[in-house]
Amino acid sequence: MTQMLITELRNQDSKDIDLMESMDIVRIINQEDLKVAQAVQKVLPQVAKAVDCIAEAFAKGGRLAYFGAGTSGRLGILDASECPPTFGTEPEMVQAFIAGGNAAIKQAVENAEDNAEMADRDIDDFEPSVNDVVVAISASGNPEYVLRVLQKAKDAGAVTVAVSSNPEAKMQKYADVFINPIVGPEVVTGSSRMKSGTAQKMVLNMLTTAAMIRIGKTYENFMIDVRVLNHKLYDRACRIVAEITGVDYETAEKYLNASGLKVKTACVMILGDCSKEKAEQILAAENGVLRKVMGKL
Repeated sequence: MTQMLITELRNQDSKDIDLMESMDIVRIINQEDLKVAQAVQKVLPQVAKAVDCIAEAFAKGGRLAYFGAGTSGRLGILDASECPPTFGTEPEMVQAFIAGGNAAIKQAVENAEDNAEMADRDIDDFEPSVNDVVVAISASGNPEYVLRVLQKAKDAGAVTVAVSSNPEAKMQKYADVFINPIVGPEVVTGSSRMKSGTAQKMVLNMLTTAAMIRIGKTYENFMIDVRVLNHKLYDRACRIVAEITGVDYETAEKYLNASGLKVKTACVMILGDCSKEKAEQILAAENGVLRKVMGKL
């Protein structure tokens, strides 16, 4: 007899949910969501280990790639797509692949999660190396797509990470780091886009954000590598420069424009009383880490 997955168990607290009023339904969903952060808290040591691997990969020019099917794949795409505007990274640095390709982003692709050929195509497109980290995401941890991806990535020498919600997940066999928050049965039986998906989102947020912090993509908690792509980000960049350097908004704006809209460069220009070119040289000498530069100005 096949053991039932935790993600497929029935939640006794919501068994009469179809008889409830809207307020009672959303209250139960909220109560179940409160359990997600507690589940993620229990796997923080594994998350931190994965962060160390990713930061080390980035430091030597390596990349991070997410692979998943359905909701898991979409969450990987979401996290990867936010890295360039938030941390000023190139698109190749953090990539994401979903079983079934771009068509699967908006709608389900039949049998994609169990398609080994799709996995071969996607992992071969990424071309993993010993400098890279591959993260597979799956609530059950059993689809052929993620298993094949992790196996081939491991064979290529990449660091492999598996994010699941099932202690019996098959993909832990191929994972150097196994991140497995146990969120319990879903409100709607088997709907792993809910608590399991929320846990995955929380973990992926930590993986990229913490790794970017480790390689100097923030100063204190400021987004100092933010790409100034619109009016909101322009205003944010001006305020960040002003707060870091202690100048007024107008002065910060002047230097930001003179720096080519580079927050770190503008800060060094102000505090070092130097040209854009000199500021860039100072930053380059410290691998672009503003915290190291600030101690010498």
